[in-house]
Amino acid sequence: MSTKGQVTIPKGVREALGLQDGDAVVFRVEGQRAVLSRTPDLLELAGSVPVPVGKSGVPWEEVLARTRRVRSEARR
Repeated sequence: MSTKGQVTIPKGVREALGLQDGDAVVFRVEGQRAVLSRTPDLLELAGSVPVPVGKSGVPWEEVLARTRRVRSEARR
């Protein structure tokens, strides 16, 4: 580890994970070890989570506005 806290990922690990220059990675601490994983491509996840009927086809800004209204009303 460098004085700046940087580490070099060995070539075999990069190849095993399919890492390319510029890819993002995540370090997760599990007990006394750190696990390195590739950051998932969120576009690959598109369609994997069902959209509630009332929110399908609604612009994202409107979904956020509705959610904020519901939360605001619940706090009263």
